Amino acid sequence: MHYRTLGRTGIKVSPYALGAMMFGTIGNDDHDDSIAIIHKALDAGVNFIDTADMYSHGESEEIVGKALAGRRDDVVLATKLNLPMGDDPNRQGNSRRWIIAEVENSLRRLQTDYIDLYQIHRPDPSTDIEETLSALSDLVHAGKVRAIGSSAMPASEIVEAQWVSERRGLERFRSEQPTYSILNRGIESEVLPVAQRYGMGTLVYSPLAGGMLTGRVRKGQQTDLRRAAFFTYLSDERRLDVVEQLVPLAAEAGLSLTHLAMAFAIAHPGVTSAIMGPRTMQQLDDVLAGAEVVLGDDVLAEIDAIVPPGTDVSPLDMAYKTPAVLTPSLRRRPLDERAAA
Repeated sequence: MHYRTLGRTGIKVSPYALGAMMFGTIGNDDHDDSIAIIHKALDAGVNFIDTADMYSHGESEEIVGKALAGRRDDVVLATKLNLPMGDDPNRQGNSRRWIIAEVENSLRRLQTDYIDLYQIHRPDPSTDIEETLSALSDLVHAGKVRAIGSSAMPASEIVEAQWVSERRGLERFRSEQPTYSILNRGIESEVLPVAQRYGMGTLVYSPLAGGMLTGRVRKGQQTDLRRAAFFTYLSDERRLDVVEQLVPLAAEAGLSLTHLAMAFAIAHPGVTSAIMGPRTMQQLDDVLAGAEVVLGDDVLAEIDAIVPPGTDVSPLDMAYKTPAVLTPSLRRRPLDERAAA
């Protein structure tokens, strides 16, 4: 396994990161099996694990904590906060109140006294970014966190956060975690260039497009993916059409669709690591088998012809949408102000 530097932190991480979202009740609820998957990834040279407090409501962090017993110092450990951890409206978001409280919960579940990369899972429009950065800076100064990062943050907000950090003398976001795959290339336009400009590492999630780039989701065929019953993107005709174009391209290159997709994700110079999220040992083995795959310029050019750079075929269901997009009143003038004359 080769290693890359996480932005300008000096921390070395593997190009494949192990995502722990599927460990726990929402995925693999067998703790021993999940721990075995983690150990196998570490033995293969993967040194970067990404989880979050809300994955199976803390259970994922607990599993990761148990798996890292005796191996903690050899692993770059990342977790996140923001999404609801209960009915209390203050047990979510990016407020100082919640950050200071929840980091202690994550440290306890992970059975560690420090987190290498602590990330805000989503932007929080209700909280001043200075408030968030100030609280996170205090955690760095206290030695509980080594570096801080963002996730699903629009390019404009990344820039704003960097400016606030500089002006207020606060720790700055050292990484960004956006979605990125052959089907979702939108971050190539602004997010990746902005992250590179500020020396941020980029940890891309869903490089297999939520399962669509595994070959298990084909047009006109039944899929065995359990999530197909819950997510509409898996039946999106535009995405299915692109998959049908990618299957022969992968075959011509002598690759599985999974290996083509993973190799594509880590080929961009702005991408530090691609997060794989296996639920089973077989899925982990499948991804790791393609670790040495290199896509030539000819194959990348063919992918560009199918999905133009900087474009999304269609958004993932779980992709972050800003209030300006989600809230009708923010994109519609009052009726009496809509006429031109």
